Amino acid sequence: MNSTPPIRVAVVEDNPQFRDSLAALVRATGDLALAAACPDAEQAVRELPAANPDVVFIDINLPGQSGIECVGQVRRLLPEAALLMLTIEQSSRRLMDSLEAGADGYLLKTTPTQRLLEAIREAHTGGSPISSSMARLLVQRFRGEGSFTKPVHALSAREEEILRLLARGSRAKEVAEQLDISVHTVRAGVRSIYRKLHARSVAEAVAKCREG
Repeated sequence: MNSTPPIRVAVVEDNPQFRDSLAALVRATGDLALAAACPDAEQAVRELPAANPDVVFIDINLPGQSGIECVGQVRRLLPEAALLMLTIEQSSRRLMDSLEAGADGYLLKTTPTQRLLEAIREAHTGGSPISSSMARLLVQRFRGEGSFTKPVHALSAREEEILRLLARGSRAKEVAEQLDISVHTVRAGVRSIYRKLHARSVAEAVAKCREG
């Protein structure tokens, strides 16, 4: 019998049909558990600390406070949770704003169900899932700013340690324990690694390190 506890997932979404659909998907998936379902940022800020989710989906266009503002607040309240922006907006600027606010990933609402489930698991293990079309926009943005004409920024010693352990299959919590740091620090390190290497997965980051 698998004794691994389920991944606790919360949803912050104002559209009741979409919110209920996501909640039903989580409930129907064996390794996941629904921690909370909130219609706006204000309720999320009130309820999520007690719900203690591992992964949180946040709509970017919420009534009242925006999803980006919500990400910033939830990041401070739940530093170890993985926060995934879920949106219809295909904007590299909104993507960058979300990541800068503390989001760990950016997914479109048109993402297939199976990919959403994979994204939850990926984020829970320290990854930063981004929809492929958004990753292409991000690459185009980097190219437009000339980022690819500059040498790849070297990873710090801590970032190299984090990447090495993740590449071996360790989860974010296991990496934190081995390095005696918080899961929040691991996730921040992963975001920094992806940003420096223009990668969107551990495998891609490792490949780019080897290329360098």
